[in-house]
Amino acid sequence: MSGGLADVRYSYAFQPIVDINAQAIWSYEALIRGTRGEGAGSVYARVDRLDLHEFDRQSRGVAIEIAGRLGVACSLNLNALPGSLADGTAGVERTVASALAAGLSVDQLVLEVTESEVIEDAVVLCERLNAYRAAGIRIAIDDFGAGYAGLNLLADLQPDVLKLDMTLVRGIDGRGARQSIVRAILQVSLDLGIDVVAEGVETMREYEWLAELGLVLFQGYLIAKPAFESLPAIMLPRVQAAR
Repeated sequence: MSGGLADVRYSYAFQPIVDINAQAIWSYEALIRGTRGEGAGSVYARVDRLDLHEFDRQSRGVAIEIAGRLGVACSLNLNALPGSLADGTAGVERTVASALAAGLSVDQLVLEVTESEVIEDAVVLCERLNAYRAAGIRIAIDDFGAGYAGLNLLADLQPDVLKLDMTLVRGIDGRGARQSIVRAILQVSLDLGIDVVAEGVETMREYEWLAELGLVLFQGYLIAKPAFESLPAIMLPRVQAAR
């Protein structure tokens, strides 16, 4: 599929996020790929820097289109560069129109920005994200814990979803300092009504420790690898989260 900028061709892979209490798929994250399955870095490397934000806008529309064609019935997580949200109301309307044209409802959409991107200009970005939220689109902070914003960011932005950075998740079953950090993040998120996703879960030990802590939403190779232009089969772990 052509992106329409600099002859960059790309498509999408989809990776599920599961709710282990409901034993169901909660969302799919759309991950940009080259037409042969190349990673996101190789795709963006072919985009001229001046075209990057428009490419990001266009590619989100393509992700929505493919998700609609695949029959995604749950939520759909879409990554966004903060600069690509600068078109204000026009961008919101464009995203809403893409969803409706694909047969998706607006409340299925979850817009992801990374923690490090948020803190570059938090006030401006919060205003932009609130415009999407007003349209019914949920907001997620991705890679939380990788930057330096801290828990204050959650109070300022109050996202709907927080995705733990995989560096916190990796080997967490045996790393006391990371366990303390994740406990604190989870408690604050629960107090603020924020859903928490454990991203990058690869082992049963990681999964079991996080589930015992009370996490419900999981994403990673333990559940399913991203599937190119398709929805992958999933493995739902048996152990349920603490209640």
